[in-house]
Amino acid sequence: MKKFKTHRITFLLFTATILTTLSFSKTTGAQNTLPYDTTYTFAHYKVKRAFYEGLPNGKNEIVFLGNSITENGDWNELFKNKHIVNRGIGGDVCFGLLNRIDEVLDSKPKSIFLMIGINDIGRSVPVDIIAEKIREIIQVIKKKSPDTKLYLQSVLPINEQVIWYDYMKNKSKRIVQLNEKLKPIAKEERIPFLDLYSKFADKNGQLLPEYTADGIHLSAAGYLKWKKVFQEEGIKL
Repeated sequence: MKKFKTHRITFLLFTATILTTLSFSKTTGAQNTLPYDTTYTFAHYKVKRAFYEGLPNGKNEIVFLGNSITENGDWNELFKNKHIVNRGIGGDVCFGLLNRIDEVLDSKPKSIFLMIGINDIGRSVPVDIIAEKIREIIQVIKKKSPDTKLYLQSVLPINEQVIWYDYMKNKSKRIVQLNEKLKPIAKEERIPFLDLYSKFADKNGQLLPEYTADGIHLSAAGYLKWKKVFQEEGIKL
């Protein structure tokens, strides 16, 4: 009987521990308590962030920083410059980019080309919130790496006739609204604003079909157009 009671007490204590752990995890594990989705610790983010953090710092790095549109670009191939590094993570949002910015700034890069915000729009984060989070990213970069030349790039248009991601449907107007807020932010923060949007959009504000296969990500022709815009703006890499 004594042995039975001992086993029963042990079992009850074990169960209580498990329940407490689960309760704690449920309480503390939630990253987001807002009425919109700002989470970013998905598998691809974790893998790519760990990969970038494991790379050695280089001198005079030219950083392309953003989400999948940046990650998919073969910037070294486009610009033939060994100092260019890609710090895009597919699916990333403003909150995730801000959280990993220290790795980018650790090398005190020569320049950064920043584009972020389309996934936040896809998650229905309010445009004002996105714009102010981008401003925060800019301010952190300026504070921690003041000699870095920072460029803020507009969010690109999407093509809603082609796009197959339901969460991105009917978001074209919000892209315009965000870009309208980013331009004055760049001016206030005294950094260049690169209006890529107008170079990629048709008269209806849709991403030109020759620059995309899925309505949001760029084709090779799209990245070559990006390079051409840099050349037109006098940006030499």
